[in-house]
Amino acid sequence: MILVGNQRGGAQSLARHLLSPDNEHIHVHEISGFTAETLPGAFNEAYAVSRGTRCKQFLFSLSLNPPEGRAVTDEEFEQAVTKAEIRLGLTGQPRAIVFHEKEGRRHCHAVWSRIDAEEMKAIPLSYSKSKLQEVSRELYRDHGWQMPRGLMERGQADPRNFTLDQWQQAKRMGRHAGDLKRAMQDAWAVSDSREGFVAALQDQGLKLAKGDRRGFVAVSYEGEVLAVSRYVGKKAKEIEARLGKPAELPSVEDTKRMMAREMTPVMQGYLREAEKRSDERMKPLLARKAELTKRHRTEREQLRQHHEQRVQAEAQDRASKLRSGLFGLWDRVTGKRAKVVQENERQAEAARQRDATERAKMIKRQLHQRHMHQIPIKQERGRRVKEMTQVHRELARYRKEGREPPPAEQPRQRDTRSPKDIFAERVNRRSEQLSRLRERQPRTPHRQRPDRGPSLDR
Repeated sequence: MILVGNQRGGAQSLARHLLSPDNEHIHVHEISGFTAETLPGAFNEAYAVSRGTRCKQFLFSLSLNPPEGRAVTDEEFEQAVTKAEIRLGLTGQPRAIVFHEKEGRRHCHAVWSRIDAEEMKAIPLSYSKSKLQEVSRELYRDHGWQMPRGLMERGQADPRNFTLDQWQQAKRMGRHAGDLKRAMQDAWAVSDSREGFVAALQDQGLKLAKGDRRGFVAVSYEGEVLAVSRYVGKKAKEIEARLGKPAELPSVEDTKRMMAREMTPVMQGYLREAEKRSDERMKPLLARKAELTKRHRTEREQLRQHHEQRVQAEAQDRASKLRSGLFGLWDRVTGKRAKVVQENERQAEAARQRDATERAKMIKRQLHQRHMHQIPIKQERGRRVKEMTQVHRELARYRKEGREPPPAEQPRQRDTRSPKDIFAERVNRRSEQLSRLRERQPRTPHRQRPDRGPSLDR
């Protein structure tokens, strides 16, 4: 599994991140070495201890991500955390372990306090990245998983990997971080000059600009500023060799004002219409996802309550085997009580493993169900990216030609009435049409019979 860690401060922000409702399932697995029993309280406790030192980054946060589609038990996560703890020199430090589940995948977070309370010093964590990579390679070999190229060879990491900041930026734009990074890299791959890169970015709804701190940035129509070097995965010298000097480009603020002028109401209508169509297709999938998450939470809560009741009943049954009074004293003298206590401990450990196995089986089954539901969501996400890219490409063509695109066609409203009401309305409409036709036609007068002379009655 991939291990990524860093030392940091910000106790409350880290606690909010670990307990964020963006995750479908959150399980606080362990809080040890702290007096507090909650994550915010434990991290505040670590902060209070750090005030006795000059250390600002008093926490070390580690994330453990297994390969997609691989089921990892709680015990295997604990073993990986302990192995990383020993390698980093954090053995015996207070720690917390939290499990997250999202989009059909399960990963783990571990947080340690870096402050040695006895010596009131921060434990140094030199070369932590290299040590974690060594642990990650060992875990891949132990489990028999296919090792990523980035772990086998330095510099061969997947370029589509994204950081937390990039994920948050993409979320504000309503896009997936991996799709956004892939779009930037595709634009870089198909271009060999600044003009080609600018044109490729415009097809993705982005514009090249001069950054305040970094040389080249891309500005989106949502106002987000994306660092080209980070998203493309190239060094500044290589980017400058292809794109030239950034001083020749407009600033971020000028680019935002220019994009605001270009986005006419008609163009905004095209983008809103494409987003609306994608949202309508995604709506039933998200409803199904919410329903599935709610059902899984209910099942886990029922299993937890069942385990608690069974543990209490079994504990009482084991306690009843220990006799009291004179019989209990006799059992102590003869050694029978020690044997009963030993058997009770064995049964309690077997019951704990049984409950853990039942919970692991449920989680594995639910992860499979959630993973299968994530497949159409990923497909719709890819379809949205293609449609938005096509819209941006068409709008870029109209801007280049200096003309306004035609107004977007309004989609027909879906009739939600019952078939009976629709049929009745059609019958009434047809009756009205026939009535109007009858009123328009002139009535021909009745012909009078010609006079043929006197009749026989006369």
